[in-house]
Amino acid sequence: MADLLAPMSGNIWKILVKAGDKVSADDELIIMEAMKMEIPVAAPEDCTVKSLLVKEGDPVEADSVLAVLE
Repeated sequence: MADLLAPMSGNIWKILVKAGDKVSADDELIIMEAMKMEIPVAAPEDCTVKSLLVKEGDPVEADSVLAVLE
């Protein structure tokens, strides 16, 4: 199991997956908004999204856990 972390502080703009989805390395899972820029957060490897810990519109700090992957 691995945690998907926020690369910087910002807001969750769009969630592109749901729990149970199988994803490939480098697939975009979440789009954050920070400093008026869209920041994609991608899967580090082929895995399954076990759970999402944020929802669209949530503010997050850098290194916050966004999702649990397995």
